[in-house]
Amino acid sequence: MSRIGRKPLPLPKGVQVIIEPDNLVTVKGAKGQLSQRFHPDMIIEQEAETLHVKRPSDSKGHRSLHGLTRSLLANMVTGVSQGWERALEINGVGYRGALEGQTLVLQLGFSHPVRVDPPTNVVFIVGERKSASDPLPILIRGIDKQVVGEEAAKIRSLRPPEPYKGKGVKYLEEKIRRKAGKTGKTK
Repeated sequence: MSRIGRKPLPLPKGVQVIIEPDNLVTVKGAKGQLSQRFHPDMIIEQEAETLHVKRPSDSKGHRSLHGLTRSLLANMVTGVSQGWERALEINGVGYRGALEGQTLVLQLGFSHPVRVDPPTNVVFIVGERKSASDPLPILIRGIDKQVVGEEAAKIRSLRPPEPYKGKGVKYLEEKIRRKAGKTGKTK
């Protein structure tokens, strides 16, 4: 049996779950509301302050859906109660970022600034550099883990970090494997 799928999912205070007959689950919390339709074979039940996910058989397809459904539900509950966050860093001389309203404006070495508009329920936060050589932190916050991750990946893909000087946009926890540059002439 799935180790993740069989774990009960406790609901924090202030989180409401509505389960409709066609497995459309709506989770409401302090940060907002999320809805998602799950596979019709999965059985989602609410008992008091916990959610349980059950599967009808031990077939391979049901086993894989079991853990997935429970994980997606846990992500929804965490999102509406605490929210999700992804941190990026901009490294490089002349690489800058700023907010204009809610739009993130990045200068990443192109001939023009790159504007990134946030999707619904996502907020960009730009930190400050302590000195010109320090990286610029950017936080992406939202209630939907998938949307926050996709938005972080899109911003990173605008100028991925290069291996020689480490310039570009990278995740905060990402380690860049550095390469040695060219060496001088040897005789």
